[in-house]
Amino acid sequence: MSGKTIIADMTTKTKKSTPVIEIEDEEAEVLEQAPDETVTFKLSHFYSVLVVLAFSVGILVGYVAWGRDTTVTAAAAPAAAQQPSGPVVEAPVTQEAQFIRYDIPTEGYPSLGADDAKIVIVEFSDFQCPYCRRFHEDTYKKLLDAYPGQIRFVYRNLPLPPTMHPDAMSAAVASLCANDQNAYWDYHEKLFSSDTLGEETYIQYATDLKLNVEEFTACLSSGKHDDFIAQDMAFSSDLGVQSTPTFFVNGLALVGAQPLSSFQQLIDKELAGEIPQ
Repeated sequence: MSGKTIIADMTTKTKKSTPVIEIEDEEAEVLEQAPDETVTFKLSHFYSVLVVLAFSVGILVGYVAWGRDTTVTAAAAPAAAQQPSGPVVEAPVTQEAQFIRYDIPTEGYPSLGADDAKIVIVEFSDFQCPYCRRFHEDTYKKLLDAYPGQIRFVYRNLPLPPTMHPDAMSAAVASLCANDQNAYWDYHEKLFSSDTLGEETYIQYATDLKLNVEEFTACLSSGKHDDFIAQDMAFSSDLGVQSTPTFFVNGLALVGAQPLSSFQQLIDKELAGEIPQ
């Protein structure tokens, strides 16, 4: 999908402000594919349409000539009431879109970095999602290294349905069982580096990290973390998140396994105070 300008937004009651936003590329596991839409124009409206198009072109030319250097790379998925399976799809192409600063709670969720970091990145992700793994392998560490001490990274679970990722939910549970023994991020790293998931793998990783394996194994089948994960899933669904991974950078949505440059464009402008609060 590279080379295209993809615009999308979400609707929610948690929004704070509406700056302008653009995304240049998107790779994500989509939860629901939006239906196709067909628009028909009557011939009698032809000249009216030409006037509108001419006005739009004028706006676009002005944007390219004057305002392009202030555009921030970010995006968010359209609101969705359900989250079942669907292929990776491309968001509608438009000339302009508005984005929203979303209020994403972080208290009580696994996090890495200082509590007072200037940049808070919340990732909604799935340990069995190939695009989530791509972000983790290609961008995650580079991103933290590029802004030492300035990023707090928060992980929230959005396991896709078993029909798509049969081990996603159990992997999320295993990560939280490791978190009970203060080993979340080491375990997180192992899950995203694994080619196979399942109880045997989870217990092996617990053994490798010298966790209390008996306690860990009991946790896997206890159901103690099921509600916590379900609340994450419900929150993301209400927010309108449709794909994994989806990121919120100080509340600004960025969808898909974006390269480091996309995060940098957004973060640099945020640190410079160029994005309205």
